[in-house]
Amino acid sequence: MSHAVDQNPLLTPHTLPPFNDIRPEHVVPAIEKLLADDRHIVEEVVAKGDYSWKGLVQPLDTYGEATGQAWSPVSHLNSVMNSTELRAAYQSCLGELSAYSTWFGQHQGLFKAYQALRDGQEYAQLSIAQKRAIDNTLRDFRLAGVDLPEDKKKRFGEIRARLSELSNQFSNNVLDATQAWHLDVERDRLSGLPESALDMLKANAEAKGVEGYRITLDFPSYFPVMSYADDRALREEVYTAFVTRASDQGPNAGQYDNSVIMSEMVTLRQELAALLGFATYAELSLATKMAASPAQVLDFLNDLADRARPQAETEFGELQQFAQEQLGLDTLAPWDITYASEKLREQRYAISQEALRPYFPAPKVIEGLFGVVNRLYGLTFRENKDVEVWHPDVRYFEVLEDDQPIAGFYLDLYAREGKRGGAWMDACRTRRRREDGSLQLPVAYLVCNFTRPVGDRPALLTHDEVTTLFHEFGHGLHHMLTQQEVSDVSGISGVAWDAVELPSQFMENFCWEREGLDLIASHVDTGETLPQALFDKLVAARNFQSAMMMMRQLEFSLFDFRLHNELKTPSADDIQSLLNDVRLKVAVVPQTRFNRFQHGFSHIFAGGYAAGYYSYKWAEVLSSDAYSAFEEAGVFDRATGQRFRQEILEKGGAEDAAVLFQNFRGRAPRIDALLRHSGITASV
Repeated sequence: MSHAVDQNPLLTPHTLPPFNDIRPEHVVPAIEKLLADDRHIVEEVVAKGDYSWKGLVQPLDTYGEATGQAWSPVSHLNSVMNSTELRAAYQSCLGELSAYSTWFGQHQGLFKAYQALRDGQEYAQLSIAQKRAIDNTLRDFRLAGVDLPEDKKKRFGEIRARLSELSNQFSNNVLDATQAWHLDVERDRLSGLPESALDMLKANAEAKGVEGYRITLDFPSYFPVMSYADDRALREEVYTAFVTRASDQGPNAGQYDNSVIMSEMVTLRQELAALLGFATYAELSLATKMAASPAQVLDFLNDLADRARPQAETEFGELQQFAQEQLGLDTLAPWDITYASEKLREQRYAISQEALRPYFPAPKVIEGLFGVVNRLYGLTFRENKDVEVWHPDVRYFEVLEDDQPIAGFYLDLYAREGKRGGAWMDACRTRRRREDGSLQLPVAYLVCNFTRPVGDRPALLTHDEVTTLFHEFGHGLHHMLTQQEVSDVSGISGVAWDAVELPSQFMENFCWEREGLDLIASHVDTGETLPQALFDKLVAARNFQSAMMMMRQLEFSLFDFRLHNELKTPSADDIQSLLNDVRLKVAVVPQTRFNRFQHGFSHIFAGGYAAGYYSYKWAEVLSSDAYSAFEEAGVFDRATGQRFRQEILEKGGAEDAAVLFQNFRGRAPRIDALLRHSGITASV
C-alpha cells in the first residue's frame, strides 16, 4: 500500500494536475489517504486550542486544498474522459467524500473553535474576506446539522451520501442513454442539411467503421437534424429519442431510466430540509442565495411570465401561420418547431446560423475573445504547450497582466465520446495565499461541446456557439481575475448562486456588438470581417422568438422551484403532473405526451441548480443592467471595464452580491434592461 501511495501522482504536490500520469487505480488510495490526513488535522487543530486565523483556518485550508487538488482532476476527467474504470473509481469515492463533508460540518469541537474565533478580539482586525469566510463557515455548520441531536445527525449524513450517489447515477444514465442511441442513414434522407452537418455525420460513421451517415444524440449532431432536415419522419424519430433519454419512454425505454432516482432525490432533499428546520428544500436552497424567500422567487418568475406571455403567443401564432402557408404543415408538432423556426428566420431576416459559420472559424473566435478581454481589462494571453492535457484537442493558456502570469485555463471545445454534453466552467486551482506566504494562481477548466474540425479545415462555429464560449469565459474571468487570497471566498467560491451567472451572461453581450464582432469574426477563406448587411440581419434577428425562449426558460425555472417547494414524497407520475401543470400555465409550444425532459434535467438532478435554476433569469436582470452601463459609457470604455473588474470580478464571494452590484451600478438593479435586450415590449 505504501509503495502505491509513494508512486501516486494524486499525492504529489503539483502546480497543475499531472494528467498524463493519473490512472483510475490511483484514485481510491489517494482519496482515502488524504481524507484520513484531513480528519487527523481537524482533531489536532481543535485539540491544540489556538483558535486564531493562523492556528485554525490556515492549516485546515492547506490540507483541504491538497484533497481538492487531487479530487479536481479526477472529477473533471470523469466528465470529459469517462471510462468504465474511471467511473467505478470515481463512484467508490463519493460515499467517503460525502461522509467526510458531513463529519466536518457536524464537528462540535470545530464549530466551537470557529465560534470562538468569531467572538474573539482578532475578528475585528481581520480583512473583509477573512470575516466573510468565517461567517460563511459558521452558517454552513448550521446547514450541515451541527446543532442536531445524534440520531438526526446520523440520518443527515446518510441522506447526504445517498444524494451524492443518486446525482452521479443520474448523470451516468443521461450520458449512457445519449451514447446508446444512433441512427445510420443514407445521404438521400438528409435533404436540407448544410455541408458542415453532413461532413460531421459522415465523420461519425467513419469513426465507427460504417458506411453512410451516423446521427447521434450529441447536441452538435442532434441540432442540425432538428433545424434543417426536410424529412419530417426523420425529425420525429430523432426528436423522440432525444426527449425520452434516460426515461420510461422512447426507443430505449426503461434501460437507463431516471424515474425512481428523481423521486428519491426530491424526497430526500425535502427530508434534509425538514431536519434543518426549513419548511421546504426551496427554502433551504435560498439560505445561501440573494433571493429572500420562495414567495419572492415565484413572484419574480410569474411576473416575467406575465410580461412575456402575450408576445410569446403572438410569436407562436406567426410561426403556425408560416408553417401552414409556406411549409404545408397544418399542425405544428414539437419536432417541427425548430425546423419551421429556422425557415421563418431565414425568410424574415435572410440569415441562418449556417450562413454565419464561415465567419467564425474557432481559432479566430478565440483570438477575438482574447481581444475583447484585452480591450476591457488590458490583459493578454499566451498558449503554453508544455502543460499536460487530457486529450489532444485541449489547449492551455496563461492570462498575463504586464507580461506576468496572473491565471491560467484549459480550453476543451469539441464534442467526443465519453464527454458529457453541455458547456461549463470549473475550478482547477483557486487563488489563495499559502501558509508559507506564496500566492497560488487561479486556474480554470473551460469546456464546450462544439462541432469538431473535419479534415484540415478549422472548426466553424455558429453564432450561438460563439455566445456559449463567451458565456463560459465570463465564468472563467470571475474565477481567474479574483484578487481574493482566502480560498473560501476566492473567485466563484462563496458567491451567491443566483448571482454567479452575472459575469457569464454579461460577456455574451459583446457577441452582438459591431466593435466586438469585428474582433471575433473573419471569413475562413477570405479573412473579411462580417459584412454590414449580414451584421444588420444578425442584430435584427437577435430577438427572434425571444419571448418564446423566455417562456421556455421560465417553464424550467418554475418546474424546478415548485418541485422543491411543493412536492414532499413525489412519485415519477407526480413529477410529471407538476411539469404538466407548469406547462399549462406558461408553455406556448405544444409538447407530446411522451416528452420526458425532466429525466435529462441534469442541472437540477446532477448539478448545483436544485431549487436554483431561476438563477439564470435572476442573474440576467443583473447582467443586462450591468451591461447597460457600458452602453451608456461606450462598449469598450476602459474606465467602466476597470470598475466592473474591481467591483464584481475581483471581489469574488468576499462581499454580498447585492452590495457589489450597487457599488458598480450606483443603484439597485432594474428589470428594464433585460426586457429591452430581450425585445420584450409587453408590460403589466
